[in-house]
Amino acid sequence: MQQFDIASFNPQPASVNPSDANMSPAEVLRQILEVQKQHLAHAQAWAAANDPGARWRALVARWRADFPDLPDTCREVLPTLERAYGSILVSLVEELRQQGYEALDSEFALQDFLDRYGMRLGQLGNILNLVAPLAEAGPPQNEAS
Repeated sequence: MQQFDIASFNPQPASVNPSDANMSPAEVLRQILEVQKQHLAHAQAWAAANDPGARWRALVARWRADFPDLPDTCREVLPTLERAYGSILVSLVEELRQQGYEALDSEFALQDFLDRYGMRLGQLGNILNLVAPLAEAGPPQNEAS
């Protein structure tokens, strides 16, 4: 068992620069504004780095001349792909519900189940994960023309 000694911790008070006490309110506000600008720049950089659609928007912009209709056609076929995916999921869930808790108890039953649903769901899911972001990456339909 590990023990920690926390009684000996003495935080050091923040050092106060004597010239800071004589700062004018305008100087304090200027410093606050500068910190806020730095914080905003950091937040914008973080948001840009964590924007999942940025990669797809860059692809659409870079290849706009070669594939001008890609976002629109992706938007058009997306409901068909989603419906197919949903249909497979409904079949899978309905089969499991009908068979009960022992549906996948044996190695054979599990392998049969994966053979029937695993590959199709996995591949269709991968296709959806590619088409959906491209459909969203293009300009909105009312601005596309």
